[in-house]
Amino acid sequence: MFLSQGLHDSEAHPPRAADLQGLHALQKVAKPVEEELQQRRLASLSETLRSHTREVGPKISTGRARDGSLHHIYAPSSPRAAAAAYEQDEVLHDLSDVGLKPTVVFHNLTPAELYEKALQYDPGTHVVASGALATLSGAKTGRSPKDKRVVREPESEADIWWGEGSPNYEMDERTFILNRERAVDYLNMLERLYVFDGFAGWDPAARFKIRVVCARPYHALFMHNMLIRPTEEELASFGHPHFTILNAGAFPANRYTSYMTSSTSIDLSLKHREMVILGTQYAGCMKKGVFTLMNYWLPKMGILSLHSGCNEGPGGDVTLFFGLSGTGKTTLSADPKRPLIGDDEHGWGDNGVFNIEGGCYAKAIGLKKENEPDIWDAIKFGSVLENVIFDEETRLVDYDNNAITENTRASYPIDFIQNAKIPCVGGHPTNIIMLCCDAFGVLPPVSRLTKEQAMYYFISGYTAKVAGTEVGVTEPEATFSACFGSAFLMWHPTKYATMLAEKMVKHGTHAWLINTGWTGGSYGTGYRFKLRHTRAIVDAIHSGELAAAEYTTLPIFNLQVPKSATNVPSELLYPENTWADKEAYRTTLTHLAELFKTNFVKFQDGGGHLSADEAHAILAAGPAL
Repeated sequence: MFLSQGLHDSEAHPPRAADLQGLHALQKVAKPVEEELQQRRLASLSETLRSHTREVGPKISTGRARDGSLHHIYAPSSPRAAAAAYEQDEVLHDLSDVGLKPTVVFHNLTPAELYEKALQYDPGTHVVASGALATLSGAKTGRSPKDKRVVREPESEADIWWGEGSPNYEMDERTFILNRERAVDYLNMLERLYVFDGFAGWDPAARFKIRVVCARPYHALFMHNMLIRPTEEELASFGHPHFTILNAGAFPANRYTSYMTSSTSIDLSLKHREMVILGTQYAGCMKKGVFTLMNYWLPKMGILSLHSGCNEGPGGDVTLFFGLSGTGKTTLSADPKRPLIGDDEHGWGDNGVFNIEGGCYAKAIGLKKENEPDIWDAIKFGSVLENVIFDEETRLVDYDNNAITENTRASYPIDFIQNAKIPCVGGHPTNIIMLCCDAFGVLPPVSRLTKEQAMYYFISGYTAKVAGTEVGVTEPEATFSACFGSAFLMWHPTKYATMLAEKMVKHGTHAWLINTGWTGGSYGTGYRFKLRHTRAIVDAIHSGELAAAEYTTLPIFNLQVPKSATNVPSELLYPENTWADKEAYRTTLTHLAELFKTNFVKFQDGGGHLSADEAHAILAAGPAL
């Protein structure tokens, strides 16, 4: 009876494939792609990978079928080959100038597909307990600002900020082409490449098509998260990009090439609309490469580019958060009560603000759910974790572990934030908050700024850090980064500051300086402001409470300090009150003022974007000794 029943069940569910390979073939259903569209797409990819010494680019394939054959081969034909084919009965008709080997390109794969590729081909890549993809960036675990090069070109050299304090180290066009050839040759040698086509800029009037070519699946997934992801219709009509990143980061630069200072080189050409990456696999170089480009293009369109977070209140009031790493910009802009427009890069144009990116890139070191629940919950399937440590068995991430680097990171699409505003656009800002982490412990937790003070502190871009990793070093170290993002500026800082002031006046925007650092003493003797107090201050700004508060003046810096704020102990608001040694406080305050004045010397001529009177007014808004 049981044998009979088993035979009956077998007949009721007969196998629909002859063997296991056939069963695997049934498992995945491919969407039909119009052949003409596919050929146009492959032709564009071939042109992207073309050497400047060749008439055409390489043969391109979209991958291999299960039987080992190539999918969708595009074989460009040069004028020389076409002529030969016509005269010699189509001999060499299918050959390109770069040889017989096709370049296999995986174009705009989904996160699931990129997970599979990463786990198959990328050692050191794992799926952790939350579902995120954890991977390693290699020897470089941060950006290499001194290895960034900008090509000095006649069309743009008058616009670029060069010289003292500038992040733009020049190179000539010939050297750029040499490095590009090195990158393209390396990429074309690989067994497989990954390409992601996406957009920068949520404002349709300021949206640019960006193409990323890379060798690692994790880099493609990272840029899938960080750029604005195209719809199927947008991808079908994408065509040629406005800008291309050629990421050959696993291959070093030639140290003997002109302008090279190491085996790492990140080179930007506005003329060629390309960035070349050699000698670093840190994914943040791609993200900030796009931002550097937008820092040039947007101001030419009358749009202010900003290194800031941004959120929007229930009534539509928009706040911008400026701040360097470690000041709380990402944390404070991710407010459960206010929809997030973006955490890092924005534009401010005639219609209001818009996010440049399609995702977030949050610091992961010390991450805790109770402090940053939105970021914690966003780290799931589709997210990328860089250089984190996790338990070998449970795959739980130890966010406090800095064995690889302090700069552990999480990348995720912005719609992974529960209250993100999609599309990521908003009105004109009501408030601008400039964040600093003052390890000297002398600045108030909040100050109200005049227009001139806003320009001064925006140009200064102050925070402080402690070199705790160096034996015997305990003193705070001041850090100044113009416009809170000096490493990514293309124009002189006063260009951006002038645009900021004009927009503040036009739209009645208020400016504030918030210190998220120390009080009661410098680092080592004092203590850091509690996050709940900083959040209470931000809430008081948003409610309008601080705009109507009574103020007192901080000496030397002439900052306006409120006498009270809801849910903030009043003794914390005026920093001298928290110091036991008042004389030490005044000495440290004077020392910090001197550091500000020394830093600002290189900006006091106005950089060609301010008149002498305007430059003097901004200088006068700084500390007075």
